[in-house]
Amino acid sequence: MWDLLKRRWWLALGVLIALIGVTLWAGSCWLPPMRSAAFWEASIAHYEEADREQSPDPGAILFTGSSSIRLWGGLAEDMAPLRVLNRGFGGSHIDHVSHFANRIVLPYRPSAVVLYAGDNDLAQGSGKTPASVFADLQHFVGLVHTALPDTPVYFVAIKPSLSRWDRWPEMSRANAQIEAWAAATAGVEYLDIATPMLAASGEPRGELFIFDGLHLSEEGYRVWADVIRPVLLARHPPR
Repeated sequence: MWDLLKRRWWLALGVLIALIGVTLWAGSCWLPPMRSAAFWEASIAHYEEADREQSPDPGAILFTGSSSIRLWGGLAEDMAPLRVLNRGFGGSHIDHVSHFANRIVLPYRPSAVVLYAGDNDLAQGSGKTPASVFADLQHFVGLVHTALPDTPVYFVAIKPSLSRWDRWPEMSRANAQIEAWAAATAGVEYLDIATPMLAASGEPRGELFIFDGLHLSEEGYRVWADVIRPVLLARHPPR
C-alpha cells in the first residue's frame, strides 16, 4: 500500500514538473516572438499580396494599428462617405507599426493616418511603460511626417477594457501624456474614445465588448465611429 502511494505521489510530481516545463517553454517560445515585429510578417505579406492584385488609389485615410482596427469589419460603412483603408494587424505594438511603415503605411500616400496601438504595449508582462509608449508614438509620427509632411496623424486613445482594467492607470497616464503633446504639436491629433467608453461608475461599459472583455462589440465600434468620423469629416471633407 505504501509503495503504491509513493508511486502515485512521484507520478503526480512528474506530471506537475512536466506541466511547469511546458508552461515555461510556451512562455519562452511563443510570447517573445509575438512581441517582435517579425512575428507579423505573414500579415504584412498578405496585405502586400492584396495590393499586387488590386492597388489601392492613393489619398485614402489609412487606419492602422492592432486588432481593434483589424477587426473593424464595418469601417468603410462607419466612415462613409470618407474613403478609408484598413491595415490593422494582430496584437501589434506601436513600434511594430513603425517597423512596417515603409510597407503598409507610406506607400499608400494617405491623406491622413489613424493609429490605434498602445493597448498591447501596456498589457501585463509587456515590460513597456507609458513613457516608452509615448516615445514610440513620437518615432512613428516622425516617420510619417518625414516622408509625408502634409499627412496628419490621429492617435486613437488607448481604450479602457474589462479584461485589462488593472492596467488602466498606466494606460490612462500614457493617454494624458499623448493628449498634451498632440495639443501642442502640428499634424497630430488625439481622439478621445476612452471617456465615452466609461460608465458613470468610472468603469468600462460592459456592452461595448464581446465575450473576451477586450475586443469591441458593434456598440463599441459605434462609440468609436461617433468620435472619429466627425473629426475626419471636418478635417478631410470628401471632394
